[in-house]
Amino acid sequence: MTTATHTAHFSGTATYRPGKIRNRVLWTLQVVLGLFFVIASGGPKLVIPNTLMDNAPANLTIPLALLIFIGVVEVAGGIGLMVPRLSGLAAVGLSVLTVLAAATQAFIADKPAMAIFPLVLAAIFAWIAYERRATIAALVR
Repeated sequence: MTTATHTAHFSGTATYRPGKIRNRVLWTLQVVLGLFFVIASGGPKLVIPNTLMDNAPANLTIPLALLIFIGVVEVAGGIGLMVPRLSGLAAVGLSVLTVLAAATQAFIADKPAMAIFPLVLAAIFAWIAYERRATIAALVR
């Protein structure tokens, strides 16, 4: 009787990759949300910041420099979502940004119902970050 000995070789750097369908769903979300943040959300903050400030509600005034900074972060995050090596890190950053946007809507603007959309986006970005965690680990290394 012979016995076969199997030795498992583990390299300590196990990488996670989502399945084919999940990967397609992720990339679709990343491209759509990336374009949304570049064109519809961050872009106007950089192109027409004074108009946005003039049309803002009285209880939601922020300094021009902060508005431009938020626009830069949104555009950078939107572009990062569409770059494979940066997608996980961009999703983490946009998740934090959208949680802060929800807090601003709920507590500063005193419109808690308006916080729902940023919180849904934060959950989506957290899921993208989780699924793209291998890209975050690769950046750390």
